Amino acid sequence: MNIELPKMNGRPSQPKTLLVFFSAISLSLPTVSNAQNLSALDVSSAITEYREANEALILTDFIELLSFPNIASNLDDMAANADHIEGLLSARGFTTKQLQAGGAPYVYAELLSPNATETLLLYAHFDGQPVDLEKWAYPPFTPTLLDAPLNAGGKPVDLELIPSRFDPESRLYARSAGDDKMPVIAIAHVIDALRQSNIELSVNLKLIFDGEEERGSPTLGKNIDDNPGLLDADLLLFCDAPMHQSRRAQLVFGVRGGRTLDMTTYGANRPLHSGHYGNWAPNPIMRMAYLLTSMRDDSGRILIEGYYDNVATLTEAERFAIDAMPDVTELLKEELSVHTPEGDGTRLEELITLPAFNVRGLSAGGVGSQGRNIILSSATASLNLRLVPNQDPETIRSLIEAHISKQGFHIVYDEPSDETLRDHQKVIKLDWRGAGGSGLRTSMDGEMSQRLIKLMRQITPDLILTPSMGGGLPLNAFRSRMQTPIIVLPLANHDNNQHAENENLRLQNLWDAMTVYGAVLAKFGDR
Repeated sequence: MNIELPKMNGRPSQPKTLLVFFSAISLSLPTVSNAQNLSALDVSSAITEYREANEALILTDFIELLSFPNIASNLDDMAANADHIEGLLSARGFTTKQLQAGGAPYVYAELLSPNATETLLLYAHFDGQPVDLEKWAYPPFTPTLLDAPLNAGGKPVDLELIPSRFDPESRLYARSAGDDKMPVIAIAHVIDALRQSNIELSVNLKLIFDGEEERGSPTLGKNIDDNPGLLDADLLLFCDAPMHQSRRAQLVFGVRGGRTLDMTTYGANRPLHSGHYGNWAPNPIMRMAYLLTSMRDDSGRILIEGYYDNVATLTEAERFAIDAMPDVTELLKEELSVHTPEGDGTRLEELITLPAFNVRGLSAGGVGSQGRNIILSSATASLNLRLVPNQDPETIRSLIEAHISKQGFHIVYDEPSDETLRDHQKVIKLDWRGAGGSGLRTSMDGEMSQRLIKLMRQITPDLILTPSMGGGLPLNAFRSRMQTPIIVLPLANHDNNQHAENENLRLQNLWDAMTVYGAVLAKFGDR
């Protein structure tokens, strides 16, 4: 691997110097043959030994990282996060560079292993969703360790009296504790653990830490294009997302894509008294309600003509994987207080391989003390559309607009004039937010997939294989520029409250992440 990036950590890239530097470090490491004699379980034991002796240090580093405010839209805060992460990696011998193309920074890093012949690229992100301070039990950027989950009566642990070991069921509460700063700290300390045990990396390691994932990674593609060689790798691991609800380790081979649409329906050109004009003035809220029910039924099935035409069918391996997964239906019904899920009895694991039509917000008038006896002039619904492989975002747009037209609406893309409202019985404004992206899946039968499955099963025999996760990740920027297999490695607890108030990470998930990363970095390159 010989990557020529223009500037790394403020200095010219020097590939030859890097090789000499890491060769010097390797004098204290075992030879490749000795490293190959270690099993994945041996590596896991070494990681565990390091972790048990350094839990306080690891947690202190994690708390420090989580203390940096990281709302994705605040570029100054994201720059401070990037500087801190770059410092963590540089201190461990990584060659680093911040990438910026008009948005928030990305941190790129590489660590060469002198005898490695393959390269792993790991992705994670360090930005977070906005916070509603009033809904948080503890300040989101003052990380708070509880001895149990908040909803189970957890009490704060005094961080001034940090013990050497922690209850693994403790929860650390902070924004991005679960989504997605954990990999940064886990990987940094895995490097320390491997060096302490004189275990050599079996692969060249490249990292991309994204500072704007929660905004859709708008400049990721340009950053990649501006830095040739960035994606040269044999496997891309996405270190993001919550693991399976059963707490068993999981590999995910696909994600859903998506599109976002805001729709606004109209009535009169101003709000009207509901007593004086009720039964006469068109009600935009009712128009929106009827439109939404024409697009989706109570089971979640999408009623738009042609919507499922190009949906990729599950392969035999994918179907087998779903059937082998633990059925968590009853567990989730209990945990989430749901009597009857959508889907007409189909398991969640299969439903998330299908398109989804989600109404993520409605805006119209007020309720309770804010309610007024009026007929509003407009109502808005915001849609989040989850797409699967073979569903083209532009085709989906065309199908949706055709359906809306069939319901008698005149479509506009800007605020309609009075003349437009007079000339058409029903007017709707569509605001398509971004180009969207299709879903994708990596074959479970491919060489890299099978090698990773085999390795993971050595340390986690009850590994779960998942054809697709329900959410989306910025994979299309990578897929459109590389043919390298992409696999998602989710390690956060499933109940981490990501994107919501009281986001948290169960400490055992951090410890398990270190074990997994250690085994992958030390053993994946062994052939």
